[in-house]
Order: sequence, then structure tokens, then C-alpha cells
Amino acid sequence: MSKRKRNGTKPKLFLLACLLVPGLLAMTAACAVATDTSPADAVNPLIGSSNGGNTYPGAVMPFGMLQWSPENTRGHHTRTASPSGYQFDARRIRGFSLTHLSGAGCAGASGDIPVMPITEPVTASPSADADDTRYAVDFRHDDEQATPGDYRLALANGVRLELAAAMHSGIANFIFPVGKAANLLVRTSDSEVGSSAAEAQVDSAQQTISGSVTSGNFCGYLAKADQRSYYTLYFVARFDQPFTATGAWQDAAVHDGASTAQGGTGYDAKGFPTAGNGSGVWVSFDPANGPVGMRVGISYVSLANARANLDAEIPQTATLAQVRERARDAWNKALGQIQIHGGSADQRTVFYTALYHSLLHPNVFSDVDGEYRGFDGAIHRVQDSQQAQYANFSGWDVYRSQLQLVTWLMPKVGSDIAQSLYNQAQQNQGEWDRWTHNSGGTHVMSGDPAVPALADIYAFGGKDFDLRGAYASLVRAATVPTAHDASDDGCNVECVGERPSLDQWLKLHYIATQSHAWGGAAETLEDATADFALSELAADVGDRKGQRRFRMRAGYWRNLFNPKAAPDGGYIQNRNADGSWASFTPSADDGFVEGSAAVYVWMVPFDLHGLFDAMGGYDKATARLDSFFHDDKGQWAFTNAGPLHAELNNEPSVETPWLYDFAGQPYKTQAAVRAVVNALWKNTPDGIPGNDDLGEMSSWYVWSALGLYPEIPGSADLVVGSPLFDHAVVRGSGGDVVIDAPGASATMPYVHALEVDGKPYARPWLPATFVAHGGQLHFSLQEMPDQAWGSDLHAAPPSFPPGAGHSGS
Repeated sequence: MSKRKRNGTKPKLFLLACLLVPGLLAMTAACAVATDTSPADAVNPLIGSSNGGNTYPGAVMPFGMLQWSPENTRGHHTRTASPSGYQFDARRIRGFSLTHLSGAGCAGASGDIPVMPITEPVTASPSADADDTRYAVDFRHDDEQATPGDYRLALANGVRLELAAAMHSGIANFIFPVGKAANLLVRTSDSEVGSSAAEAQVDSAQQTISGSVTSGNFCGYLAKADQRSYYTLYFVARFDQPFTATGAWQDAAVHDGASTAQGGTGYDAKGFPTAGNGSGVWVSFDPANGPVGMRVGISYVSLANARANLDAEIPQTATLAQVRERARDAWNKALGQIQIHGGSADQRTVFYTALYHSLLHPNVFSDVDGEYRGFDGAIHRVQDSQQAQYANFSGWDVYRSQLQLVTWLMPKVGSDIAQSLYNQAQQNQGEWDRWTHNSGGTHVMSGDPAVPALADIYAFGGKDFDLRGAYASLVRAATVPTAHDASDDGCNVECVGERPSLDQWLKLHYIATQSHAWGGAAETLEDATADFALSELAADVGDRKGQRRFRMRAGYWRNLFNPKAAPDGGYIQNRNADGSWASFTPSADDGFVEGSAAVYVWMVPFDLHGLFDAMGGYDKATARLDSFFHDDKGQWAFTNAGPLHAELNNEPSVETPWLYDFAGQPYKTQAAVRAVVNALWKNTPDGIPGNDDLGEMSSWYVWSALGLYPEIPGSADLVVGSPLFDHAVVRGSGGDVVIDAPGASATMPYVHALEVDGKPYARPWLPATFVAHGGQLHFSLQEMPDQAWGSDLHAAPPSFPPGAGHSGS
């Protein structure tokens, strides 16, 4: 995902005009909407920092290991204001941490090694600042500027700072006001959800601070299974100004003049940091000497590797301006993989910001020498053609559209992500964890998403990984029950098994009401999707017997479809192990994960024609879709309209607007997708309609704005909507895809005609060969629905019931 400057003069002229705009936030917004700016100029990192989007605005590279961003507070020292560390309406900051996750839920994650410039003496322990009144500082958004790879802020205490990022390292300038104390806190133990160990050392002679923190605990407050540490982050920070004083603290004790500290926060009985516990150091400067420069390198392997990462990326001679420009160039290259023209300024900003958020995770986890810490705790090195090990895999989310987008634009990155997941499984007794955080598995959510994830990557051109080894491992995990599969540890949210209650799947051909899964019905649908994807991988490696076997298992969803479940028709429903049906109402979430039965009934993306048949035919299915997307007044019902309607702020609903393509009514897909894009996505802090989930929701927007969507996990077939922009070029893995839609706009969503490579085309989908080879799409759009185009059911996108062939064939 990248875009290059199309004009070398206009961006500079516009930037000059931007600099005249009062207020840094106003400058950021104004500069982001220029027509001829570079892609990076069009990004607004503050989108999603409110309304539960949980994004962060700090400095980061594409897929960067270091994410240097603020930690906000609402006055509760052991709770972060947002799982990303940053909440737009929380106007107080307690530090600037080196690591973050974008869009995650739960209570936070990472947020390691916050540093905080303060202008008062350290007379009490920062760990004892329970309500963050002593050492946190107010700020105004007018004094804040966030652009890709660069973050700047003027704090209310008079300190001005700028942060810039390289891949494994960062650089900062702190300008302290003259006449006040100039202290920098290094809150070593204060990761967002706590730590089990931390240590820091100050070397005044070398003007360095180094140390480490051991943490993890993602979603630990939800279950004992994750109330643990599973990674250690090492850091080395070098300063260009001498220290005039040093100090340290541990828990409530303060040691003026000390140069070492150790001790984590621990985790309390509820899985949060223990109040009052923690450690860190501080150093003082003479503000009369000018800006304080800080360079910092990180590693999950060792202090030596953190030092080597820093030396390789930001040597002593490097300037902040140079690092900032390198980051900007990297973002322009990445974002420039998709070039767009047309639309409004806000639409272009929302698009490139969504693309930006799609390119943050999974992030690089290996060091410049290729070393990384494995799931087994040992040090490993990337092998053969793998260039980097990646971490932070939000599997239940990103298998739906984010990994397809990343791989289509950057097949080598996709390949390395696939190899990384296989490496993790090999280091984890063969288990593929569904939600990995750094070097640990957290088991969060449901299903076996690694299978569709790898099939997605392979289908979209990421083929440089050990496919056969990965396939064999996934087959074993899908056919041989483990002790974890039979365990209730972590349930509901964090069930430790890769295939919870796999024994039931093999014997009953569904997951029952009582099982070792979060919800039997949801687990059945997720396992069916995983088995469909496994059948695709079987075809890719030439295992025809395996392809037939897993395609047959993908059809097990039918064992939970009760045609008499409710007066309005059949539903996927919890079923007891003895074959009887459990109590049921379509609005309930019994047996489901973050959604109701009315939401989950549509989640058979690989066999939608089979689903529609089970519902009683296409007319009944589309009538139910109409009710799903509209309230009783006929208004759109996309989110917060009740459990019988769509929730397009969360993953279980994201595939549903595209279902009309399968039912001979693509004009309704065009209308629904465009209405969602117009209503829920905005160039504002609340402009993402829910958790961005490490880029998954943002990737949905990118696909939707292009007028295409990878509906079927593990397949590169694309269903068709309508483009938001009049021209786009996608630099895809198989060749350029050029999308022309003259006159496209927010109010022109309907397709009247489509040409593919210059020939008339009346199908609302594109086969996998289009991704494999590239091509040209030319849309004719209009304001009113064309109910004829794409309506022939014989031209509808395919389904793959048991016995059907490979989707790529």
C-alpha cells in the first residue's frame, strides 16, 4: 500500500500554505486534505482515536517494531485510557511508550517503557502516583501534530517534544523551558497492563539508560490463563546532553542519586497491575543547554541486539529530520501501492488513513541480524528466504480481509507473515494460536483462524513460505485432539485449545452446546470456514484426498442449521450432544461470539448458495437480508440497532453487505456498502465504527472504496461493489489493477455496466485469475439502481459445497 507524489511542486506550495494555519492540529487536518499531496500527507493518524477505534497517533514505520506514542490517563494509574494507550478525549499524558497495538480491545497491551518529560523535582515515587495527578501533564490537541512516522506535541508544562521512528528504533527531541527543572522519567515497569519484572541502569559517563521489562497479560483480567508474562523487551537509550543528576524508585521508595532500579508491578488478583508497585529511573538536564536528543533501540532478544538495532538504524550522526524523512519516504512507498484520484478531500484522507492502519500489523519482531525470541523462549534466526519474523496476529479479525490486502500489495510481507505463524506453531508444540502477542499465545477469540489466514496469503500471491510443512502441521492440528482442545482453561474468551472440543467435531460433526469452546454454534461456523480453507491448501499442495475430506467437513455447518428455529425461518442454532436442539431466540447470543444468532446465520461465506437454499430460496434469503439491514421504519440499521440487525462495527457482520451479489441483487450490495462507507467512516477521531482490530476494519474500508471484496476466506475470487473514486491503480502481486469509474461519488453507487479488459462483463464477481494477472476495470455508474446488471443467478459468485472443486481452478 503506497502512493507516490504525482507533482513535485504543488505539495511544497501547499505545505507553505499549511504552515500559516494557526494550531498544529489545524495544520495537520488542513495539510491532509490537499488534492495533490503525497499519500502520507493525506493520512490523519488521529482517525479512530475515539469511539472505541483504539488507534494511536504516534510515530511508526510500516509494520514497525517500535511504535512511539503517548499514554493517556483518566486519573487511574493502573488503567490505560484506551487499549492503544491513547484516547482522544483524555487530555492528560503520563508517558510516551515505545510499543503499542493499534485497534485492539481488552484493557491494553504492550505500552512498554514510557518516558515522561517533567518540570518538577521527583520527590515522591511515580509508581505511587495513584491518580496521575503529580507526574502526568495536560495537553491540548491544538498543540499536537501527528503524521506518518512523526509525532509532535507541546505539553502544558512548557516542554515541547518530537518523536520519529525507524523500524527497531526511534529518536526524540525534548525542549525543556528554561528556569524550571528538566527531568525525564523512564517508567520501566509501567507497561499498559503491568509487568512481572523490570530493571533499568543509568550510565552517566556514557550518557545512556538501558534496561528491560517483562510483560504480557493481554486480556489477563478476563481469565487466569493469560494472567502471565510471555515476553521481555530490552532497550538502550543514548542522549546527546550530560545528566546533571540521577535518581531511581521502587514501589514507594525514592532514591535520589541512584542509578539502578528493578521491580515489576506484578499482576493483582483481577489481572491488572498491582497499585503502588513498580520501578524506574530519572535523569536531569540543564535546559539552558538546548534541546535534549534521545536515540533509543529496542529488541525482544537482548540488550546487545537493542544496541545493534540502534547503531544500524540511527547512528550518532543521524538527525531527527533525517529519520523523519526516511519514515515519510517509507510510508509514501507503502501507501503508494494504491493510487487514487477523485473523491472529496475527506474521502481521500479516510482512504489513505485506512490503508495506513492496515499496514501496521502484524509487525516486524526480528532484529536487524534476523534474531528473534520464539514461543519456546529460545533465540531463533530467520532462515532461507524469510526476511523478517512478524508478531501480533489478531487471527479472528484479520483473516477476513486484512491479510488479503497486505499480501496483494506486498506478497513478500505476506509470505513472511505466513512463515512467522508456522515458526510460532513449531515452537509451540504444533499449536497455532489464534491471537499471538509478541512471543506468546493468548488464545483470545474463537475458531482456528491460522488456517484461513495462510490460505488467504497463498491465494493472494504470498507463496514464499514452507507451504507443505505448514499444511502438514495444520492438518495434524485439525485431526488429532490435544489436551488443550479438551481443556476449559481460559474459557470463554481465551479457550486454550487451537480446535476446542475437536473430539466433538470428529464424532458429532459439530461443536455442541456444552463444550470446551466459547460458543458451540460460533465454533462450528469458524471450524467450517477453517476446514474450507484447509481444503484450499490441500489443493494447493496436490493432496486431492485431503481436499475432498476437508471440503466435506466444511459442510458440517448444516448440522446446526435448524429450518424451524424461528417463525421467520431457519437459523444456525446451538445443539446438544445428544442431537436435541437447545433453547433458542434469534436475538440471543447463546452459543455465539460477540454477536447474535441473527448476525451469525450469514457466516457461511464459502457456501452461500447452499445457505440460501436452506433458508427456502433466494427470495426468502434476500427478504431476510433486507430486514437485517433496515429497521422497522425502513432506515439503514448498520450498528447499535438491536441484535436482529447488522453490527458493521465488528467482524461477524463485515461480510454481510456483499451477500446480495450471490442472490442476483448486486444493486443492493452497492447501496449497502456505500451507505456504510458514507455513514460510519469519517475524517474525525470517531471515524472508525469500532475496534480497528490491528487493521482489519480499516482493510474492509479500503476494499469497499475500491469496489471489491475477498468474500470467501482462502480464495482470491473477488465480489464486486462499486468504486468510490473515479480512478485507482493497485500495484498487485500479479500485476497492476486499474479501476476507472468516471463520475464516481458518494451519491453514485450503482453499476450500470462494467468492462473487464475492454470487454462487457455482467458478473458481480471476478475470478482468482484477475488477482493473479491483473487487469482493467471500467465501471459505468449512475445514481439510480440498475436492477438488471449482474442479476442473472447463473452469473453469481460461486459457492463451494462438499464435492465442489478448488476455488482457484
